[in-house]
Amino acid sequence: MQPFIYVLLSTAIVFSLLSFILLMIGIQIYNSLIVKKNQVSKSFASVDVLLKKRWDLIPNLVAVVKNHMEFEQQTLAEITRLRSRAMSGEISPEQRLNVENQITRTMGSIMALIENYPDLKSNNHVTQLLESLNETEEQISAARRFYNSAVTDYNNAIEMFPSNLVAGYMKYAAKELFVTPAEERANVNVGELLN
Repeated sequence: MQPFIYVLLSTAIVFSLLSFILLMIGIQIYNSLIVKKNQVSKSFASVDVLLKKRWDLIPNLVAVVKNHMEFEQQTLAEITRLRSRAMSGEISPEQRLNVENQITRTMGSIMALIENYPDLKSNNHVTQLLESLNETEEQISAARRFYNSAVTDYNNAIEMFPSNLVAGYMKYAAKELFVTPAEERANVNVGELLN
């Protein structure tokens, strides 16, 4: 009878140790997923701060160049419309990423148009605004890279075994990268903008 008790006790100990190890692995995976999710949120907040800084610069630029750029009112109206849409808070994060990409493209168009107006290029206020916008765009670019890195780590974690089991239980879904669509990667055709 005693060997049976030893076998039973040994089995219980092994089962308890395995259960404890699995529990610790589950807790580690859970905590790792939380860290990755929070890193994505933190990195998006960094991008968001810089985007708001750009939003604040856009009306100043539009106001300064509006009087000089008589034929480009459509471009100025478009950047104002996009800015309002992005700031509305009524769009999903995925839609917002798309709108921000459109703002970046339209800002590139405005910068290219300014090159065609020597009196604007020589205006100190416009020069300062352009320098601020260029600096902000560079910061946004760096923040986007950080965000995309965090999203990639998060997406990898929720798709790879065994963390995908815990992520599925937590109902975590993949996040979208902050990318520029192919049609927006093309160079700005200033000739089309002036027609």
